[in-house]
Amino acid sequence: MPEDPATLIFDGACGFCQRMVEDLSRRDTAGRLAFVPLSDPSVAARWPALDPAALSNAMHLVLPDGRVLAGADALPEILRRLPRWRRVAWIFSLPGALPFARRAYALVARNRHRLGCRTSSCM
Repeated sequence: MPEDPATLIFDGACGFCQRMVEDLSRRDTAGRLAFVPLSDPSVAARWPALDPAALSNAMHLVLPDGRVLAGADALPEILRRLPRWRRVAWIFSLPGALPFARRAYALVARNRHRLGCRTSSCM
């Protein structure tokens, strides 16, 4: 029985974010992720408890059981859902790996306009 997809909420107005989602979508050959831009009206309707400001600052992964993982905390679960990448998800169980990933994610998120996002949402 196929697993319900997790939903990745991302900034659809950000060119960098769009490219990352396109890449994830290509790698998700099993259909274990659904992608919804945060500007989609269904986001507020389906997940009213999610803070719009937090959604603007980091991707959010909503799991089928309702748990929500944001930013770098979502990375291990995203990797586990990608057929050829699940083997490397264990890296996040190493001591210090997740704190390092959180710092790296925050750095990338703060500088996404330098990484190809040329829209006002990234400025």
